[in-house]
Amino acid sequence: MKIKSLLISIGLTLLILLSFTHREGDNAYQNLYFQRISALKAQQIALLTTIKNSNLNNASDIELIHQAINKTRLQLKGLDFWLRYLEPVVYKKINGPLPVEWETEVFEKFEKPYKREAAGLTLAALYLDEESINKDTLLDLINSSIKSIPTFEADSITKNLKDCHHFFLCNRLHLLNLAAIYTTGFECPDTSQIIPELHSMLKDMNETYEVFNQGFETTPLSSEYMKLYNATIAFVASQPKDYSSFDHFTFIQTYVNPLYEMNQNFIQLYQIKSRSFVDYSINNKSRSIFDKELYNGQNAKGIYLRVTDAKALNEIDQLGRLLFYDPILSGNNQRSCASCHLPTAFFTDTVHRTSIAYDGITALTRNSPSLLNAGNNHLIMLDGKHISLQNQTKDVITNPMEMGGDEKLILEKILSCKTYRDGFTKLLKYTPQETTITFQHITSAITLYYNRFSQFNAPFDKAMNKVSEVSADVKIGFNLFMSRSQCATCHFVPQFNGIKPPYVSSEFEVLGVPADTAYKALSADVGRYGVNPAFETKNAFRTGTIRNAEYTKPYMHNGVFSSLKEVINFYNTGGGAGHGLNVPNQTLSADSLGLSDADAQHLIQFIQSLNETITFEKPPHKLPHSSDAQLNNRKVGGTY
Repeated sequence: MKIKSLLISIGLTLLILLSFTHREGDNAYQNLYFQRISALKAQQIALLTTIKNSNLNNASDIELIHQAINKTRLQLKGLDFWLRYLEPVVYKKINGPLPVEWETEVFEKFEKPYKREAAGLTLAALYLDEESINKDTLLDLINSSIKSIPTFEADSITKNLKDCHHFFLCNRLHLLNLAAIYTTGFECPDTSQIIPELHSMLKDMNETYEVFNQGFETTPLSSEYMKLYNATIAFVASQPKDYSSFDHFTFIQTYVNPLYEMNQNFIQLYQIKSRSFVDYSINNKSRSIFDKELYNGQNAKGIYLRVTDAKALNEIDQLGRLLFYDPILSGNNQRSCASCHLPTAFFTDTVHRTSIAYDGITALTRNSPSLLNAGNNHLIMLDGKHISLQNQTKDVITNPMEMGGDEKLILEKILSCKTYRDGFTKLLKYTPQETTITFQHITSAITLYYNRFSQFNAPFDKAMNKVSEVSADVKIGFNLFMSRSQCATCHFVPQFNGIKPPYVSSEFEVLGVPADTAYKALSADVGRYGVNPAFETKNAFRTGTIRNAEYTKPYMHNGVFSSLKEVINFYNTGGGAGHGLNVPNQTLSADSLGLSDADAQHLIQFIQSLNETITFEKPPHKLPHSSDAQLNNRKVGGTY
């Protein structure tokens, strides 16, 4: 019976290969695409046959399935360049890293989050490691993968192959993924296969490049690019096959980042146009993966979006600076933005686990996150409640637990100050859609002000851009971060937050954060669940950046940990579930990472290299005078 099934599989494989080896009217580049689609189909069918003929109680049969999955993955990686870009949602049916994802970030600006179930190779491999395996479930994961392939053969997708525009955009995503996910194990559960898979993919890509250059002679990749890409392949071939020993630092700094710069130059030179939401955030003008302008998450200018005049922007900035320190924004004229986000403390509160509430007695339920690099998120707040920095600012000002202000009364108080009134009136010409000063003018000035402190680089950025060096210990820490410590599977290059290429969505993770360091109970804060109730979102929080982490303690949403060493120990011991807490939907592995004290110290040294060189300024000497005498006793920065 097994032989008959195998013969049928071989016959179907040959039929698929024959049907797509060549298409009339297609060029060699397009034919390469269809040939690889055919090869992937054939390997998927072979995998399906292996599963059907296996005994899942037999260890040797399980190993055969693993081997078949790995072979299929190699075929897929030859297509990743196209598939991930041309139809990223369907791609998750072929190789989704998570069983369920809730669409967030960019898309939530336009529609409510919705559930997407994944399937395919990564989930099948993970499922094989479960204690109890159901063959039908395993077959479903692979069948879903197979059923997704026709999408990539549809005219609506393949028409992109007829011009060069998609190529350089696909290539950009390919290079970003080389830096951010392909070497980390984010979606390759068998860590022994990460580097061999990378090497195979790079060789396949080299063939893709060569065939593209032959078919698109007027818009080719340069000989310089091809030479460096071949050097990249040689470098990977020379490296250890263990991803923990792989030199991630040199791979990105010496090879991937320069290739990215060249590809960005091609996008400009050939006037490449995008037709895809995949490119929503990425900045075509950025020349480095470690450029702070790599992608745009937020409009820090708000209502002043179209203002480009440097003098006008400086005037807005200065108004925002005054407002940031002015307790006139609060209901009792005693609290300012700087009460919980002190600029000289990296725009956070490093004194309290969670900042003091409006009543001056109780504590808020969440730690005050640093405002630095907040604009690198499409959704704002730890639970992703807001879609803009301005909405978040307004919410804090009017929140009865935080600043206790009333929008109408605050605007009246602000306009009672001649400095504010004259300043905003002068700027009205830049917002013709609004003929009077509104609350949006106020919040936009504030966000413009604090956002300028997010433009600074860290020593690690400078090292990646070959401006300066970092120590050997930092490099060791980074390589550890990218591999067996598993940090980079949630904190992605280059912002080291939860936003991975193409930087349109963020990870919300369930870590099992405890209420206290004794791990007596799980934190009662339901996190993302309060915005989007679902099993997967309960106790989930947005993955924040680790930039400036040395200076932004305490850590986690409730400030439960006071040192980086405590945080690393929390991850190293499996989060809440690893400490015996009941966290059925924890996304962090409950297994120990096996990190030593030396490993932890190397990780801390790397994290310290992400401290940005920021020039903070002193608070204003005084606040604007008000025509209401009762308001003229305000203290710069507030009283508590």
